[in-house]
Amino acid sequence: MNQEKEKQRNDSREDREKEQREAIKETGEVALSHRIHLLTVIGEIEGHECLSANSKTTKYEHVLPKLAAIEDSPDIDGLLILLNTVGGDVEAGLAIAEMIASLSKPTVSLVLGGSHSIGVPIAVSTDYSFIVKTGTMVIHPVRMNGTVIGAPQTYDYFRQMQDRILGFISEHSRASRERLEELMLDTGILTKDLGTILVGPDAVREGLINETGGISDALKKLYELIEAG
Repeated sequence: MNQEKEKQRNDSREDREKEQREAIKETGEVALSHRIHLLTVIGEIEGHECLSANSKTTKYEHVLPKLAAIEDSPDIDGLLILLNTVGGDVEAGLAIAEMIASLSKPTVSLVLGGSHSIGVPIAVSTDYSFIVKTGTMVIHPVRMNGTVIGAPQTYDYFRQMQDRILGFISEHSRASRERLEELMLDTGILTKDLGTILVGPDAVREGLINETGGISDALKKLYELIEAG
């Protein structure tokens, strides 16, 4: 009887490990101990159009349901988000950022490598944010590929989209809207375009990110937020 129970426990453990490996492979997600869920935002954030199979992507149609499930689950106490993204679809990125910001459970983000473009709102959408010292954040105007109609309405649409992005970032960080616009339209840093590259400590100094740190700092802060809640 004892051998049978031990076999059942081993089988159950193997099944859980297999499910965890599959979750990491398919979505970059895994449940950590202490009832913390890990979500990764990597590569390019994919919107309504599918990107090349050769591209690393974060699919918003996967992330949004997962965030809803995290909010609803009694087994999850907090969310840790790891970011290394070049940006991507503006609407999809803002949708993910708004969803994270509206969670009632404690959330912490950690920028590894980079969180560029529409990755910036996602990085600042959490209750507390970290960036490694070598991490980067890029703030630049909205860009669009393909055919663009040369009319005043097109400019108005771009301006409205930029206002939404700037408004969200300023509401969820210590950076002012005016300073963010200066960084977005700077012509002296990027060689081929407008915008600003901020390396780890610079992102903290500008008020985008709370502090520099690594995975241990992020987990420690998340534990503190969970206990305080």
